[in-house]
Amino acid sequence: MAKTKRLCTLLCRLMALGATISAAIVMATSHEKANFFAVSFEAKYSHTPAFKYFVIANAIVSVYGVLVLFLPSESLLWRLVVALDVVFTLLLTSSISAALAIAQVGRQGNSYAGWLPICGQVPNYCGHVKGALIAGFIGVFLYALLLLYSVHSFLDPLLLRKN
Repeated sequence: MAKTKRLCTLLCRLMALGATISAAIVMATSHEKANFFAVSFEAKYSHTPAFKYFVIANAIVSVYGVLVLFLPSESLLWRLVVALDVVFTLLLTSSISAALAIAQVGRQGNSYAGWLPICGQVPNYCGHVKGALIAGFIGVFLYALLLLYSVHSFLDPLLLRKN
């Protein structure tokens, strides 16, 4: 039973790692040049601080995911993993929230501020951003599941001792 739980956790961590790496790579490679009324402009993820934050956060969580994969199952550091799962789940949540807010402005514009939508001029860029956000949401979901499992695994022995 313990091996099955360890294998499921490993599989979930591998999928979360794949999602965060994919989100970082897809966002980091998003760029497109366009012309708008004889004005040439370039849309890149690095032009937006929220997208930079998204890439950096997903890269940090990816490194953490790789390190946790090599942690022995008998190690006492798994108690630290519970706390770090909380921190990195919140980091992913905040980064995707920031990126999603900027993506919504890019897609819909903001008539009150006079900002026009840009996705009509740079559809490939917006497609890359959408793909990165989808991968980011998958990563957040998987890390939230891992967090719930980590908390359950940590608290289960404590609750059994009280009985």
